[in-house]
Amino acid sequence: MSATSPTEPALFWEQRYRDSDRIWSGNPNPLLVRETTDLRPGRALDLGCGEGADAVWLAGRGWQVTGVDIAATALTRAAAHAESAGVADRISWQRHELGVTFPEGTYDLVNAQFLQSPVALDQDGVLRRAADAVASGGTLLIVMHGGWPTWMTPDEYPFDAEFPTLDGVLESLNLSAEWTVTTHEPVRRPLTAPDGRTGTRVDNVWRLTRADAAER
Repeated sequence: MSATSPTEPALFWEQRYRDSDRIWSGNPNPLLVRETTDLRPGRALDLGCGEGADAVWLAGRGWQVTGVDIAATALTRAAAHAESAGVADRISWQRHELGVTFPEGTYDLVNAQFLQSPVALDQDGVLRRAADAVASGGTLLIVMHGGWPTWMTPDEYPFDAEFPTLDGVLESLNLSAEWTVTTHEPVRRPLTAPDGRTGTRVDNVWRLTRADAAER
């Protein structure tokens, strides 16, 4: 984090988006695609939706999506993406500072991709609320970086970070017996630095399914 960057979360992320015409690729996260293609569409909640790629992809597959982000600029771009993709009628956008406010309702899928921040974020609390928002028979999908890219050296790390572990997240969630862990694994993917250096980065994946109340 730059010495001139604000530390208040809403200001930090709004500045981050305003500093660039686009931050993300516009494509859905690959692990979202891998883990949810087999699910029957229903109501989905996309936490930290950014510029909307995951929400747009889900809507294109028949989901009714609520996309949530802290930055108004990100949500404006996400809405434009949905409009151009012809799925604007399947997505509603809400601004929340997760950890302070949270969307109401329950969902058949709660998608939490990379809820990691260099500024204040109650990550454990947000993930517990995400689990609470999963409807009977629904799915919670969490993906988070497990460490810095291999091409980075310690003096290049932009800020100090503690990366969540696979078992640590499950312990923090403290889920009841009604939950089944479907995916619990590290995924190593290739990654290229802006200067062309190549390496890999590990992303940790948790897919959890809540038992259907009708089948208990």
